[in-house]
Amino acid sequence: MTAAERGAPAQLGALYPFLYAAPAQPAASSVDDGAEAAQAGGPGRASGPDTGARHPDLIAALTASTAAKLRDAAALRARVLTEQAAALSACASDLAAVLGTGGRLFTFGNGGSATDAVACAELFAAPPGRARPLPAYALSADVAVLSALANDVGIEAVFARQVAAHARPGDVVIGFSTSGNSPNLLAGFAQARARGVVTVGFSGGAGGRLAEPGAADHLFVVRSPSVHRIQEAQTTACHVLWELTVAGLGGGADRRPRAAQGVYADDRNDVPAGGG
Repeated sequence: MTAAERGAPAQLGALYPFLYAAPAQPAASSVDDGAEAAQAGGPGRASGPDTGARHPDLIAALTASTAAKLRDAAALRARVLTEQAAALSACASDLAAVLGTGGRLFTFGNGGSATDAVACAELFAAPPGRARPLPAYALSADVAVLSALANDVGIEAVFARQVAAHARPGDVVIGFSTSGNSPNLLAGFAQARARGVVTVGFSGGAGGRLAEPGAADHLFVVRSPSVHRIQEAQTTACHVLWELTVAGLGGGADRRPRAAQGVYADDRNDVPAGGG
């Protein structure tokens, strides 16, 4: 058993203490009956009482735990949006200026933050409703490129090399991290700054190295010790950033000719022309 595996119960116990409480000692008859039933091939349980017997209030505890986490998540999101409203507006103005003049957006992150980066790029490039699609690309989505760079160059270079290959002055990158200390994300930002690319960071905790002066043009820090809550709040902030950017471009509707939009003329159908 690895150290990580040994530590897993303790970590889970901190999140869900009621699941890891010491089980009540069963009556002797219940164990004996279970053992006899098991030997006879019957339905009895020789392994002792089940979770319900250990904790009759388990469902209530789970419900209360879920409700508490939802309240925490909602409160954190509200606080982040309130405290960083002006910063989000300023960042959206820069994004609108970039994307409105032919610039492109590149996103990246590691692990769960990689999926947030993909979702962010998808939101800009394939937005809901009739919002104008914008050129956005997730650098954490191409497994072939990521694995080639990680294997041949090093994991620290997986984003910087892609930024060097694709980004140019007048573009923008958005990086997602829960710590702000990921070496490959910091390297990607350094490469972007060297190329005259606008940099936008989402971080957690105290911001990490991403919060150091000059590390990013725009930075949104979710001040929470919980990775789960950080990523949830970052997702919300990113969506608000997109909404403000679209508004800065002249509203949510795509005002280009229908042929240029690449969608069917039927407004009830959001499927791209030629797609299914």
